[in-house]
Amino acid sequence: MSSIQAWIHAARLRTLPLAISGLIAGNLLALYYGTFNIWIAILSVLTALLLQILSNFANDYGDFVKGTDNLYRTGPVRTMQSGVINAKQMRFALGLFITVSFISGLSLIGVSLPGLSWKDGVFFLSLGLTSIAAAIFYTVGKNAYGYRGLGDLFVLLFFGPVAVSGSFYLQYKAIEPMIFLPAAAIGLFSAGVLNMNNLRDKENDAAFGKITIPVRLGLKGAIIYHYFLMLTGLGLAIVFQYFTTGVYTMLYLLPLLIIIPHLIRISIHPVPRILDQQLKVVVLITLLYTVCLGLALFL
Repeated sequence: MSSIQAWIHAARLRTLPLAISGLIAGNLLALYYGTFNIWIAILSVLTALLLQILSNFANDYGDFVKGTDNLYRTGPVRTMQSGVINAKQMRFALGLFITVSFISGLSLIGVSLPGLSWKDGVFFLSLGLTSIAAAIFYTVGKNAYGYRGLGDLFVLLFFGPVAVSGSFYLQYKAIEPMIFLPAAAIGLFSAGVLNMNNLRDKENDAAFGKITIPVRLGLKGAIIYHYFLMLTGLGLAIVFQYFTTGVYTMLYLLPLLIIIPHLIRISIHPVPRILDQQLKVVVLITLLYTVCLGLALFL
């Protein structure tokens, strides 16, 4: 594997569309409500991409240092685990992406300033710094929150309400309460992606002290929890369509019915190989919802 290929692998490109789903939804909702700035849209998506890559690098580093990334994992082999990237190189990459993420976030606040108060600016600056910290300390450090079962909560909040309402507010300079329905739906689906990942790695995580939700709840409890995430997300999506764009637009949600066979599949065959396959299905569900939302709003 070449150096460039190694860094592309470490960036985990398949996670990037999931990271920007909430930002795309927030900007689309702002356009629907009557305001749109292309630079706010571009910079919000760019910042989310940089933060996700930072998070992926930090996750690679943190899990390797703690020994969680090993031969017993079912998922893709990580770059530090395989030795193609060493600790010094990864620490440099973390510093680089902390810097560029901060610059991108600061630029986003800058282009959004017309119509924002100084309190808004301080709030979004604080939110940006919190997002950087959350990206790093998911697995890095002695008190990594991903090792305490808090990863789901952070993913739900940052990929859902924070991403959607934050980008919406920067565009619209106000909040419409109804946007929290699709925001929560995206957050719940995103948490479902993490739950699939943690279900797949449950036994290995438990052995190395990574106390995720599936480790806490056990296999049956974690599958029930996954049902809650996916079906509640679907329910919120339906409610938003009904009260905002009308009954007929609920037809655009039909692709989301792949949630049902997905849930049946993981109930019948909850083994690591199948769970790894179904992780990709949950990513697809989240992306499909973003597309369905756009269709419902503008067709």
